[in-house]
Amino acid sequence: MDSRKCEELYKAIIEGYAEDAEALARQLLDQGMPPLQIIDECMVPAIQEVGRLYEIGDYFLPELMMGAEAMQAALKIIQPALRGEGARREVLGTVVIGTVAGDLHDIGKSIVATMLSANGFDVYDLGVDVSASQFLDKVREVHATILGMSALLPTTMPYMQRVIESAKEAGLRDQLIIMVGGAPVTQAFAEKIGADGYADDAAGAVKVAKNLVAQKAGQQKA
Repeated sequence: MDSRKCEELYKAIIEGYAEDAEALARQLLDQGMPPLQIIDECMVPAIQEVGRLYEIGDYFLPELMMGAEAMQAALKIIQPALRGEGARREVLGTVVIGTVAGDLHDIGKSIVATMLSANGFDVYDLGVDVSASQFLDKVREVHATILGMSALLPTTMPYMQRVIESAKEAGLRDQLIIMVGGAPVTQAFAEKIGADGYADDAAGAVKVAKNLVAQKAGQQKA
C-alpha cells in the first residue's frame, strides 16, 4: 500500500483541493486501504489541522471553506465503502443541523456540519429554511443527541426560540443538547433563548459539542 497517497490526501484537504481529495480517496480504496483507516489516518487529522490553522489566524474563512469542501468530496467516496464493509467508527453523538426557517444562508452551517462529522459525530444536515416541525421530526427519527441551528439574518434569529419552545411542547427538550450559531448570534442571545451552547466558528462548535456531550454523559451516570 502506498502511504504517500495518504499523505497526498492529507495535503489535498489542508490545501482545499476537492477534486484531488476525491481522486486520492478513490485510489486509496482501490489499493485496499480500509475505509475507516482512510478516514482516521488521512482525513480527520487534515480537517483538524485546517481548524487549527483557522483558530490561530493562519487560515481565513475561504481556506476553511475549501478544506471543508475537500473533506466532503473525500467523504462522499469513502462513506459508501464504509457502510458496505459494516465498519463503524466510535460515534460521539447524533446531530441534526440546519439553517432556520426564513433564512437561506448555507455556508457557515455546512462547514460546522462537516467539522462535526469529521470529529466523530453522525450528522444529518437538513439544509436551509428548516421549520420547527422538520427539525423535530428528524430529531425523533434519528434519536438525535444534538440539535444545531444557524441563522445569518437578525430577522430569523427569533425563530430559534420558537424551535426550542416547540421541542419543550413535544417533550423532547430534556433529551436534547441545543446549540446555536451564525454571524448575528451571540452567547448572550443563546442564553436568553435557553440554548445549551453557542460557538462563533466551526472549530469552536466542535469543542462545545464535545464538552456538552461529555457533561450530559456525566450527568446521566451520576
